[in-house]
Amino acid sequence: MALLRHPAFWLAAFLAWFGTLWWLSSAPREFPSALDFRASDKLLHFGYFFGGSGLFSAWWFRRHPDQPAWRRILLAWILLTLVGVSDEWHQSTVPGRDATLSDLVADSLGALAGALVFHACRRTLS
Repeated sequence: MALLRHPAFWLAAFLAWFGTLWWLSSAPREFPSALDFRASDKLLHFGYFFGGSGLFSAWWFRRHPDQPAWRRILLAWILLTLVGVSDEWHQSTVPGRDATLSDLVADSLGALAGALVFHACRRTLS
């Protein structure tokens, strides 16, 4: 449990999340999905950025526990939205892939939701 209190653990987890995102975005086409409905890819974008935002929020909270919650939430949302922008740009450079505004919106909403949920549950890291 002491490991969860250390900021380096959460930073490493966030960097692994980011590296996995970059690797997934480098694939020449979409990976097959177990979900088979019209907006399933948006749900996947939302969920992935929800998780990334939670990891970033955990790291930032461990580094700056006295910072106001609204500032931590805003920082996570803005940073993860910028990661979404960079991811969409990266996908636009990969043959067979394209960037879409709807994916970016799903990324940004997932990032905001992840930061809000982390804030609501942060006492588990205290």
